[in-house]
Amino acid sequence: QVQLVESGGGLVQPGGSLRLSCVASGNIFSINYMGWYRQAPGKERELVAGVTSGGSTNYADSVKGRFTISRGNAKNTVYLQMNSLKPEDTAVYYCNAEGVNGMHYWGKGTLLTVSS
Repeated sequence: QVQLVESGGGLVQPGGSLRLSCVASGNIFSINYMGWYRQAPGKERELVAGVTSGGSTNYADSVKGRFTISRGNAKNTVYLQMNSLKPEDTAVYYCNAEGVNGMHYWGKGTLLTVSS
């Protein structure tokens, strides 16, 4: 089992920046991939960015050039640096971890609101 706890959400003005953090605990050695998803009101959950254990990253087209995902030195932490935020980035952001056995684990989410 893997437990994920997100932090860093809040209210930010358009054009601002924010960093989300996610700390994994439990069987972290089984984690192959970590990512951030988001779900806006009335919309489906979507992948924002992901990073493999080897450091390869992928991003949704809507956030390329603005968001950066990275893993901490201890490998059980993943960050999402978000710059040039837009109102359409408003959503609940969820941390996700995928184990080598294909199991997916989710955090409870952290709310980001981009508004003036």
